[in-house]
Amino acid sequence: MTTNIDTVDVCCVALELSKTSWVCAFAVPGDNKATAHKIKARDVDRLISILNSSKTKAEHQLSRPLRIVLCYEVGYDGFWLARLLMARGIRTVVFDPASFLMPRRGRRAKTDRLDAEGMTRTLRTWLSGDREVARDVLIPSVEQEDAKRIERERKYLVEERTSIVGRIKGLLALHGIWLNGKRIGKRLLERLDIMKTGDGRPLAPFLRRDIERMLRHYDFVSQQIEEVIAERKAALVDGLGRFPHAEKVQRLATLGAVGETTATVLVAEVYHRSFETRRHVASFVGLAPSPYNSGDTGRDRGIHKAGTKLARQTLVELAWFWLRYQPNSKLSLWWHERFGGMGMRGRKVGIVALARKLAIALWRFVEQGVVPEGATLKV
Repeated sequence: MTTNIDTVDVCCVALELSKTSWVCAFAVPGDNKATAHKIKARDVDRLISILNSSKTKAEHQLSRPLRIVLCYEVGYDGFWLARLLMARGIRTVVFDPASFLMPRRGRRAKTDRLDAEGMTRTLRTWLSGDREVARDVLIPSVEQEDAKRIERERKYLVEERTSIVGRIKGLLALHGIWLNGKRIGKRLLERLDIMKTGDGRPLAPFLRRDIERMLRHYDFVSQQIEEVIAERKAALVDGLGRFPHAEKVQRLATLGAVGETTATVLVAEVYHRSFETRRHVASFVGLAPSPYNSGDTGRDRGIHKAGTKLARQTLVELAWFWLRYQPNSKLSLWWHERFGGMGMRGRKVGIVALARKLAIALWRFVEQGVVPEGATLKV
């Protein structure tokens, strides 16, 4: 947990990042106004030079040693800058931009300089102990960040392959040919010579070459998917630490209904972190409720959908598999008793609730080895 610090001797620095330029706002202790400097994007040497010169000038004015705490919003530039600055001895805080307390006036001034200056005030308040003005983001290690690439790339490739199949089916349906998805690939390529349109004509030459190119693309993407899966399997067992917390993946995959792909996604996206309570787990994956109560008005606005979409999708998919492969578990029995008699909409709402309970149960299993009540392990 982040501790409060005395900000009397802290120079608060905020960076407003964009693709072409950065704005650095430097706020001296006791001065509400920050000095803004505009530099070229990714010019870290120039940034360090500004920080050192501004700090030296402030120390001369105040006649005491000072230290720098720098912040910026997580976004397009990721975490490389935070790692670089911390390696050079500069404490860096990365904020979630969606968590800032903002004025609710319909129209307000918005510039990079104003945003950077406002962020210095937010940082000073945050360092003093008020964690509600903004929420910091945990800076992952290089290995933790890289581990997410395995399943994110696989998901992207699977979606691309699915879109290829859909496009081929759509082109053939346009000419009166209904195609079963199982015939995609070499079998379809072999049938192009004898394939006839709905009105009895052979495939037009440009249409055929278009389909042939898409089939080659389909084979290439399928090969890439196999390569990604092979890399994942090797990383989980090589013992070289290429995949952090590989032991958590192996432990999670011992549960019935949880495959290696699901376990890899959940560990890379969620369970590599340390959570204090079950509420933190549900909130992190975006499956916590977001009620709205004001006066006599009260309604449930569903889940707040924070965190990564991939982890949330995986947990919802796992909830359906859990009902099928762990029918005698306490969670499955609870779902059938509570939502089993409802219509499809009610059952889907119940699946999200089950996914939230599963996220917590799997967290306890991964961290403490507590098997969900009634669940079975793979033989």
